[in-house]
Amino acid sequence: MLSLKKLVKSSYLPSLPSQYALETSTPDCMVQDDEETIPIIDYSLLISGNPDQRFKVIEEIGHACRDWGFFMSKFLRYARRGEERIHGTGRACPIKCGTSSKGSAAKAFIWRDYLRAYVHPHFNAPNKPPGFRFLLQPYRSRLKTPLIVVPGKKMNNKLDVESGSQLLAINFYPPCPHPETSMGIPPHTDHGLLTLLVQNDVAGLEILHKGKWVPIDPPLNSFLVNTGDHLEILTNGKYKSLEHRATTNNKLTRISIVTSHGPPFDTIVLPAPEFVGGGNYPPAGYRGTEYREHFELQQKNQLGLNKTFLDHVRL
Repeated sequence: MLSLKKLVKSSYLPSLPSQYALETSTPDCMVQDDEETIPIIDYSLLISGNPDQRFKVIEEIGHACRDWGFFMSKFLRYARRGEERIHGTGRACPIKCGTSSKGSAAKAFIWRDYLRAYVHPHFNAPNKPPGFRFLLQPYRSRLKTPLIVVPGKKMNNKLDVESGSQLLAINFYPPCPHPETSMGIPPHTDHGLLTLLVQNDVAGLEILHKGKWVPIDPPLNSFLVNTGDHLEILTNGKYKSLEHRATTNNKLTRISIVTSHGPPFDTIVLPAPEFVGGGNYPPAGYRGTEYREHFELQQKNQLGLNKTFLDHVRL
């Protein structure tokens, strides 16, 4: 299939191709401007010489993970991205490039090109463009910083996060002739413990918070951090993995770089004892599963439409 980038550049598209058109439905409930704002946290305070400041930012991260499942970091910096022409097949392929994907339960193709590579524990990266591998090595190492705090050193050791998986995805959303009936990525939650996202200056990410879609427009040179399904399971629902989506627009290209962090694939993730019962917490609300089960269910398209991995493992 021709990539969207080539399709948009080579063709005049007065209307949206039918295979990308979503079924019309009731308009989504959106927040008004400034009605809801995502927490912004200054990660530099974690290395402050003032212990009160360090404690304060740790508390802020905890509140953000409980109330939002997302927060923006003003401290982390990132390397620039590149484009790649490499193709793989199957979710287990260490490097994969694709376009316009959809699951068997989906009604339409999504408006996106992507490159995906597993960069840890085994480093995989394309050889083109020149210098991309060189930039990616320190980039993926520095992105482990949030794992020091969320979920914390004790949990990291228990899950052997240092030997766990790190998946990099670069998403390319070209201008779409009819954004009202198309979708960059449909509503979903993320696997793993944490996901970090950085993007260019084009908005498009929306988070489902308290029943309303909240548009997110992170400042340049900042990261958006969100908790994943397996961190919600690990904390027995204390930290939330919220649904989010990528919308399209008809004027500008949006590019995002997403890195998800998880334990080794054979790790069984279940609610940690310190978050279960004892008067302070509810009984275990999720069954334990191997981390790889998430990918196997997706690959077999067994989750179904409008059903998340968390729906599959809730007790």
